[in-house]
Amino acid sequence: MTTHDRIQTVSRRGFLEGVFSAGALIIGATPAALLGGEADKAAWHPSVYLGLQKDGTVIIVAHRSEMGTGIRSVLPVIVADELEADWAKVKIEQAIGDEKYGSQNTDGSCSIRDFAEAMHIAGASARMVLERAAAQKWGVPVTQVKAANHVVTGPSGQKAGYGELVEIASKLPLPKPAEVKRKDPAAYRFIGKDLPTIDRDNLVMGKGTFGYDAEMPGMVYAAIERPPVMGATLTSVDDSEAKKVAGVKQTVKLDGLTQPYLFQALGGVAVIADNTWSAFEGRKKLKATWNQGPNAGYDSDAYKAKLLETAAKPQKVVRKAGDVDAVFAKGGKTHEASYYVPLLAHAAMEPPAAVASFENGKVITHAPTQNPQAVQEAVSAALGIKKQDVICHVTLLGGGFGRKSKPDYVVEAAKLSKAVGKPVKVVWNREDDLRFDYFHSVAGMYMKAAIGADGQPAAWLQRSVFPSIGNMFAKDAKYGADFEMGMGWIDNPFTIANFRAENGPAECHVRIGWMRSVSHIYHAFATHSFVDELAAQANADRVDYYLKLIGPGRVIDAEIAKQAALHKPDKKFPIDTARLRRVLEVCASRSNWANKKSGGGKGYGIVAHRSFLSYIAAMVEVEVDAAGKVKIPRVTYAVDPGRIINPDRVKSQFEGAAVFGTSIAMLGEMTAKGGVIQQRNFDTYPVARIDEAPRVVDVHIVPSSAPPAGVGEPGVPPIAPALCNAIFAATGKRIRELPLRKAKLV
Repeated sequence: MTTHDRIQTVSRRGFLEGVFSAGALIIGATPAALLGGEADKAAWHPSVYLGLQKDGTVIIVAHRSEMGTGIRSVLPVIVADELEADWAKVKIEQAIGDEKYGSQNTDGSCSIRDFAEAMHIAGASARMVLERAAAQKWGVPVTQVKAANHVVTGPSGQKAGYGELVEIASKLPLPKPAEVKRKDPAAYRFIGKDLPTIDRDNLVMGKGTFGYDAEMPGMVYAAIERPPVMGATLTSVDDSEAKKVAGVKQTVKLDGLTQPYLFQALGGVAVIADNTWSAFEGRKKLKATWNQGPNAGYDSDAYKAKLLETAAKPQKVVRKAGDVDAVFAKGGKTHEASYYVPLLAHAAMEPPAAVASFENGKVITHAPTQNPQAVQEAVSAALGIKKQDVICHVTLLGGGFGRKSKPDYVVEAAKLSKAVGKPVKVVWNREDDLRFDYFHSVAGMYMKAAIGADGQPAAWLQRSVFPSIGNMFAKDAKYGADFEMGMGWIDNPFTIANFRAENGPAECHVRIGWMRSVSHIYHAFATHSFVDELAAQANADRVDYYLKLIGPGRVIDAEIAKQAALHKPDKKFPIDTARLRRVLEVCASRSNWANKKSGGGKGYGIVAHRSFLSYIAAMVEVEVDAAGKVKIPRVTYAVDPGRIINPDRVKSQFEGAAVFGTSIAMLGEMTAKGGVIQQRNFDTYPVARIDEAPRVVDVHIVPSSAPPAGVGEPGVPPIAPALCNAIFAATGKRIRELPLRKAKLV
């Protein structure tokens, strides 16, 4: 398989100039006349995801973005297996943004879930047509031919390679969906097997093309001084000293935000230069003054207090069963607690970057984006051009976690290219990345339970208050969006007769966006920390307590839908408590839970949580020394994400999730004073280092025949509560606020 090692895109004029320049060589040139992928132009193009050439090459389109998950390899594997292709003859082509592929938003752990079936059909349909082509070629019944490993064999031993059959196949109709015969899973050669990613060798050799590597001939570089407070507007700028920096060409003002914010550029002043160094040096010399606007009073400490105060009072009911108030009114034993999760940043390894060229009302851009279709929409809106006139090429992403599905940085490059008349590369440094993120929401939560004679909750009340992502899409949205409520809040799976979930309003003072596992981060932290507190009150084994709280295995969608108008039952992915029980039991067994003894600085915590339609249990082991330093010798996962395409990719995602979750729980916190984000780099916003990350992560996949569900995100939510529960078991210190680094454990 081959991929381009380097991207260099040129304008139509630049392409012609290059062709006629003495000795010029343009690599990977894509002028408008040549746009359209190899699969589209193949001798036979049976699917938008597939093309076959007469030399036997199979071109499979990867329409999702690769950011370390392996999705650029895993989806094509399904096509290749159903096609009975020789993997050595497969070429993977990265798709540009185009609605014909369906959603290209590589987010929400939904790539396999949403497109596995389409890939099965694409491969199986083409295989069936190749068999029909061979049968026609030899004049035999199609039932007497069979495709295997890139060759079709006939009843008398005839053989024809796929390339030989392409011309005939291209003239035959595709089978109707009801006629498509998928392979027997027992015959799969790739699906369900550990396979290396197609990018492995390039990445190991440093040849992968990321957003920072993308180039366009004649491009200039931009560093942008952005408003220090969300919604601040530029009142004046003195750029005289900036223009004295060698290499600086000019400065350009960018308009600020208007509501709804969506994926607009933040605005500010851009320094345009010959190189990044000059651009950033010139930016330092700018003297800009700002009208700080309505968010200048935002203080994260005061905001925290307000969230918790709101959570302590009755709020909007989003799910109700029985009569919680009546049970509390009876008196008896109750337990209550408040929990807090701070503002968080994505902090992906590669900060945002993009290069764009505007010419004759059209834009060509290269970007490390999780959603090239969002790039088309945002750029077209910003420039007032048609969506189809925005071409977005997708590079590899040096991490994303949800940040790079928000293409404000691509909009910046496109607007600047239009302003200066050249291709412009916008580069964010780490400080930009942290200060101007679409932050993961801060949240305050309140929990209260009336405890029955058996130690189980007879009544359960929960309140959640957080600034909603919905504010980015609808002006002044103050309550949680439906999807946020469905992330570990109204979908609580416990067997509790009297249950009420509430949601309170919160103002939005910074840009809020989805991050790896989204609202599950804070909802799982509060819910499962509270479960552990109730189990401790009952002096019960945590696994036994959990299993009793979950209750018997059953599908509970209809039950929740009666109690919560927001909940929409999903027939394909129902909430099945039997699967939740199963992962908890497997995790307990594989971690040898029954023989774990906590105390004396050593402790164990266990959590079972459903997110992104997958069922996950995690056991975290901790050691807390005399100075209060926490070490994590082991994390054990049991995971049921349905049918598996590549087990190795699943395991790697959970290994990464354990580290990501550890960083959130132990270290992550963004703060604001006067509306300005205080953290600038990893010295003030640390991520887990090698001595802080879990030393061993065991991942046990629970066999399942259920449809494939999420993998990239579900490993994150259980870590923070399991870690904090383990610390309680080790030290007796209960952690209700993150990050852990601020807690006193001795």
